[in-house]
Amino acid sequence: MSRDPLIKIDKQTTDTAPGEAGQLLAQAEANLGFVPNMYGYMANHPGILSGYMQAYEQFRSNGGFTPPEQEVIFLSISSVNGCSYCMAAHSMLADKKSGVPADVLEALRAGKALPDRKLDSLARFTRSMVENRGAPSPEEVRAFLDAGYTEAQVLGIILAISAKTYSNYVNHLAATPVDDVFASYRVD
Repeated sequence: MSRDPLIKIDKQTTDTAPGEAGQLLAQAEANLGFVPNMYGYMANHPGILSGYMQAYEQFRSNGGFTPPEQEVIFLSISSVNGCSYCMAAHSMLADKKSGVPADVLEALRAGKALPDRKLDSLARFTRSMVENRGAPSPEEVRAFLDAGYTEAQVLGIILAISAKTYSNYVNHLAATPVDDVFASYRVD
């Protein structure tokens, strides 16, 4: 992030994080091969790190979306919330892991309409959910459902918003620096 921290918290490590937080960081390191900077700041409150990890995993496993759709959702939320850390991280995942087409990723990062009609509907509905604090218009809900999505997937978006609320807010407060692994995807 390109701003100063708003609160003074130290980035925790597997060696310095207290109790459960240290175990969660060790788990992240085992799963990812490193501890993302964001996790180190979240570890100052084990409930935040645990809540984030649970919501994130539940969305990935049970949200009802394909990997490309998941990244469209995460990038849409992070864009609305102005989280440059998550924009970089999810741009890398979209490009290298989740199979998001390059033109879709470029449009997401630029805040433009997506060239894929169904993914554009997903991005627009997700942004509305965040911007309207979970109260989209009846027309927006209908357009989302008419695009081929389900009511259960509306709830899946809420799960994604919960995960991104943890991460986007902590990143804003801590001014989390983008990890080297995501640095080439930085959006400032």
